[in-house]
Amino acid sequence: MTEISDIRNIGIIAHIDAGKTTTTERLLYYTDTIHKMGEVHDGNTTTDWMEQEKERGITITSATITCFWKNKQINIIDTPGHVDFTAEVERSLRVLDGAIGIFCAVGGVEPQSETVWHQADKYSVPRIAYINKMDRLGADFENVLEMIKNRLTPNATCIQLPIGKEDHLTGIIDLVEMRIAIFNTSDNPKNYEYAEIPENLLEVAKNAREVLIDKIADFDDELMLAFLEGDDISPSLIKRALRKGVIQNKIVPVLTGSSLKNFGVHLLLNAINDYLPSPTDIALPEVIDRTNNEKICLKTDPNAKFAALAFKVQIEKHTGKLVYIRVYSGTLKKGEIFYNQTNGKKERAIRLIQMQSNKKNDIDHARAGDIVALVGTKFTFTGDTITEENNPVLLSKMDFPESVISIAIEPKTKADQDDLSEALTRLEEEDPTFKVKQDKDTGQILITGMGELHLDIILDRLKREYNISVNQGNPQVTYKETITEICEVDEELRRELNNKITYGYVKLRLSPYDYENDPENHLQKKNKFINRVESDEIPASIIEAIKESAFNSCSDGPLLSGQIEGLQVELIDTAYHQGESNEVAYRVATGMAISKGLQKAGALILEPIMNVTIISPVDFIGDIIGDINVRRGRVIEIRTMGQKQEILAEIPLNEMFGYSTRIRSLSQGRAVFTMEFKKYEKIPLQLQQNLLKKIRGY
Repeated sequence: MTEISDIRNIGIIAHIDAGKTTTTERLLYYTDTIHKMGEVHDGNTTTDWMEQEKERGITITSATITCFWKNKQINIIDTPGHVDFTAEVERSLRVLDGAIGIFCAVGGVEPQSETVWHQADKYSVPRIAYINKMDRLGADFENVLEMIKNRLTPNATCIQLPIGKEDHLTGIIDLVEMRIAIFNTSDNPKNYEYAEIPENLLEVAKNAREVLIDKIADFDDELMLAFLEGDDISPSLIKRALRKGVIQNKIVPVLTGSSLKNFGVHLLLNAINDYLPSPTDIALPEVIDRTNNEKICLKTDPNAKFAALAFKVQIEKHTGKLVYIRVYSGTLKKGEIFYNQTNGKKERAIRLIQMQSNKKNDIDHARAGDIVALVGTKFTFTGDTITEENNPVLLSKMDFPESVISIAIEPKTKADQDDLSEALTRLEEEDPTFKVKQDKDTGQILITGMGELHLDIILDRLKREYNISVNQGNPQVTYKETITEICEVDEELRRELNNKITYGYVKLRLSPYDYENDPENHLQKKNKFINRVESDEIPASIIEAIKESAFNSCSDGPLLSGQIEGLQVELIDTAYHQGESNEVAYRVATGMAISKGLQKAGALILEPIMNVTIISPVDFIGDIIGDINVRRGRVIEIRTMGQKQEILAEIPLNEMFGYSTRIRSLSQGRAVFTMEFKKYEKIPLQLQQNLLKKIRGY
């Protein structure tokens, strides 16, 4: 058993094609976890195990794997880089203790690099940065370092320098140890040797080391004293100060190398051990004590009461449902009963496994600091808190990005109807950004995802894993709706069922709600319910039923059956008849009142706005900006990147279909772009009328 202080739970995060999977493969090879390295272009890497990942050369789902380096247990999660699968990054970072941000030495800080970095900021995850691909043509270590400092964090601190670049990359200067690591290209990729820093590089190394020590001196009194007195500073002192700075999120050590050429991999492993935190080093997430609704902190103690977070669900053909959990405190043993604090269900840990990508190792127990998977659970889902029964604590749920693109599908044969429904339910359970609904007008099944690639993968999985072929429509934008006016509505329900009267009455006020200015809600972007009725005669269960029904009714807007956003519902009056009133009656009455009120409250369509990043040679910038304006876009910023420029813009998603062809035409094929969801925004009234005419056919 590894000591908890010797465990490292880390994630690999980066823009697509920065080298995450290649780096992970090298880490596994150097730690003797695997004995032959795979390559992304050959489709045989350890963590890209899905058929779609092998064929496309991209990571789609995060993979968990464990390795050991110098008596430290490193649990690695390799995350996707494509924006369509950013939910995988989100839920991984939620449970990790540290992360490695990988940057291409040519591309530098790319759009998705910024996205995943800010996701890590949200969860205060300590990080180290690794500038990869120093062997590639156009590699520029200093430029990427400046980009990291300017765009991501001023705390980036260089602890290594490359010796040469491109074809002339020969080694790495280690500023902590003040020596160089020289790599050769013999048959054994693990071959490297240490040597003294050459005379022609010594001055550069000394200056860089002084900058490093100056940055970290505040984190260690002994180092500070030695620095002020001009004494020699030992590597152990520097490592100790660096570790403190990293754990406090005030220092980001920057390393370099070339994973493909096996340059610098062992130094990266050393840095993981030396600087990234163990589960005992970090402040655990706050939990709500359900007995008094107060916030408390858990302890990373295997002997404490058990508490864990389910952060991922995976459905496998033979094993069934796998639920990945991060154990924050206590111990869960195989066969023990646990309690789901989120939904109140009890389940048994029938089987506990340690995941090695898609391979499984059975284990007897999971303790504080472990990331494991449960097999055989029925009622545990992404975001659920599981505990022992007498530990009533609740961890906060995860927020996932909006799904903005839909397509209509139908099974090719009637016999596949039930199978399709079951398969979509399973896929929806796995992926919190994948949604399924039925169009109330056409009866078609609408599937919604993060982008066209996301939905393409879903359809491919339906065919391969579930043997279901479907007819599909064209991708379309997922619109939402909001209201612009205040209105009051009431509804009374009086029905006779089985010679018994059922009664419910509600009076509601609907008004626009600006959640952006609500500090408690601006991240979750939920609608708001306020109870204005003060009466001891109304049971709390009735008020709760009205609230739940109000929120549920927000899924069907009056214009396009879109989700209602930015709505405040106030209960201003109700009546209760003893013996006649029940929760069902109030749910129905509330649903009818909301539906009637939305018709009167000046409904307006909201459209998704995308953050679009375009990198292009300077010659084509004018034409590209003109095209952005035609697409109702706004240029936010233009950055210079050597011989190219980077345009940051906000453009409605509806205007982005077919943009790949257009950008190639405008730039002679030399510009590239990426986009990700930013926000929902009110559509101009004239465009709303045209949209309604187009969709409704009048």
